[in-house]
Formats: sequence, C-alpha cells, structure tokens
Amino acid sequence: MTPNTRPDLKRDAVQTDLFDFDLPDDLIALRPAAERDGARLLVVRPKATPHLADKAITDLPSLLQPGDALVFNNTRVLPAALKGQRRRGNALATISFNLVVRRASNAWQTFAKPGRRLSVGDTVSFAAIAAGEEDDVLLAQVTQKQDDGLVTLVFDKGGANLDAALAQVGRMPLPPYIAARRPADDKDNTSYQTIFAKHDGAVAAPTAGLHFTDRLFDAITANGITRHDVTLHVGAGTFLPVKTDTTEAHVMHSEWGEVSAKTAAALNEVRDRGGRIVAVGTTSLRLLESAAESDGRIAPFSSDTNIFMTPGYRFKAADALLTNFHLPKSTLFMLVAAFSGLEQMQAAYAHAVREHYRFYSYGDATLLFPSQPNSAT
Repeated sequence: MTPNTRPDLKRDAVQTDLFDFDLPDDLIALRPAAERDGARLLVVRPKATPHLADKAITDLPSLLQPGDALVFNNTRVLPAALKGQRRRGNALATISFNLVVRRASNAWQTFAKPGRRLSVGDTVSFAAIAAGEEDDVLLAQVTQKQDDGLVTLVFDKGGANLDAALAQVGRMPLPPYIAARRPADDKDNTSYQTIFAKHDGAVAAPTAGLHFTDRLFDAITANGITRHDVTLHVGAGTFLPVKTDTTEAHVMHSEWGEVSAKTAAALNEVRDRGGRIVAVGTTSLRLLESAAESDGRIAPFSSDTNIFMTPGYRFKAADALLTNFHLPKSTLFMLVAAFSGLEQMQAAYAHAVREHYRFYSYGDATLLFPSQPNSAT
C-alpha cells in the first residue's frame, strides 16, 4: 500500500495561490556561504512570543536538547547533468540532458533540451568534459519519448561501469534557478554534495545537509544529540512548481527511500526516552512520515514514496525540521506550511526577505517547530 492511499494521509483541497510570494532575484543564492556552517538560521516557534529568532547554523547544538536525534538523508548526488551529440547519419545536434529516474542498470529516464531534436532510435554520444578530441566515453540510444518531455536513454554500459562513465561526462545537476544564471563548475562537485553522502542515486541535493561540517558534528555530539541516517534519492520533481489550481489536483512525484530496521529502532528508542526527532531536510521528513505508523512508531521502510503534505496533515514522526527556504507554490513550501502553519511561514518568509536571508539550495536555513502537537504524542 503506497503512502498516499493510507486514510491518515487524506488531504483537503487548498488553493495553490495561497502558497505564492514575491522574492527579489538578488536573494537567490548562486553560491554557498564561504564556510559550509557559515549560513544564517531563522528559528520559527509558532507558539512563542516572539515566534521568530535570527540565529546562525553554528547555534544549532544550543537550540536543541540532550537526548534529541538529528536524522540525515545520506543520499549521494550523481553528476546527472549531461551534454551529448545526437548522431543521425552525418547530422549532429547538441542536446542537454538531466537524469531523472533510473529505470534499469543501463537505462535512465531524462529531461532533454531541446527534446524536439530527438526521435526514438537516435544515438547520442557523450565525451569526457576535459577530453578534447578523445574518443567518446559513453553512447546511448533513445528508446522512448513522452509528451511531457521525458526521454528514456539506454546506455552501452550498466551498473558501476555506467556510474563511472557518468562521473567522466557529467556535471552536478544544479537547480534550474541557479543553472539558468551560471554553469556548473568544479566547485559544485563538492559544494553540492553533503560531507556524509554515501549512497548514489539522487539527482538533486538534500540541501539542508549541505550546512554540516565535522566541527558542527563535534558540537552536536558534545551536547548529547545523536545522529541517524536514512536514504531518500531526491528526484528532479522536487523543483517542479504546482501548476494545478488546488493542491488536491496535483500529482506528486515519487522518490525511492529506505529506513533501516536499525535506524527505526533507534529513533523509536529516542522517543521512548522523551527525546525529539529533528528531521534534517524535507527529504528526511517525507521519508520518516512515509515510514511512520498511525501511533508515530517508525517502521522499517524500503519503497517509493509520493507522500504530499499540505496544511491539515498531522505529523507523526518528527518534532522539528531543519530546512532551507523554498520556492513559491512548490510542494516543499506547502510542506513547511503544513508543519508550522501557513500564516507563520508567510510571516517568516516576509521577515527573511526584509532581513536579506539567502534563499534556496545554496542559501540560509530555517529551524521549524510545529504549529500543532505531534499527533502521535
């Protein structure tokens, strides 16, 4: 049974326009802070007076309590932005691809631009970025083309060999709001990857995790806060705006995730001792809520999830959320509005704009507390 078919995940229709807001272009961060843990942190406590506090990421250990648990998404971002040459007889065309979902050991569903230059049966060649006149590293055939712009490529390599070839020909898949303003470069290979990334499979970074450094982890551990890992392979759908008039009409994208039995047991023990579960990033939160039973107990999980949280959803698995600032009318802004309240988040984002916080993937962060008691407590 997939998460969105569960009765406790039924949601009410909400007008999409309620989640819109204006953001000056100069507040979109095109580069991360000079130091990973150098970002600002806006703390949102809906029941407090005042409910907003301007802090720094390095304040996080003191904002939490001994016995709390931080849950990180340890997915690793693939170099999923590719540029290839379509070969059709003697005719060549340059096509940009972004990997979306792996369909087999040697096959990926991709976004192609300009997709109109591709037909089923075409061959595409990919050369190493710095290869000059060297031979192509990777070949692929177009086996399917959909009306929504998705194209399926079957490569001449599979498994680990394909992953190694992608590392040679690909670049980091920067979000559209960055990629439209500058190309990816070698700095992004490290900047757009968490220091704890472990399992290959994401085509977008779990960006709340980008703020963490070894020294911040040392401070967290010293304060009696534990760390736990889950895996959710973030998909390109995370950046897609909601184009329907209501949230109920939106079809949520799916992503594969896993919560191990060991992690589930450890997090349940944290709760049993009175500690709080703090999700680092919306991806961790989505996965925890997908794995949570109706009483809030976290069960092992290994499956796709298309969970979509909008105002009215009752959270069970998380007591706080660390996350970056999100796009207008996005499923992620809807998620934080569900967690801390729409009016509270509108006020928080307006404050962030006035105070010149940096937005989106390379920007600053928020530490959110819920507007309602956890439904499992």
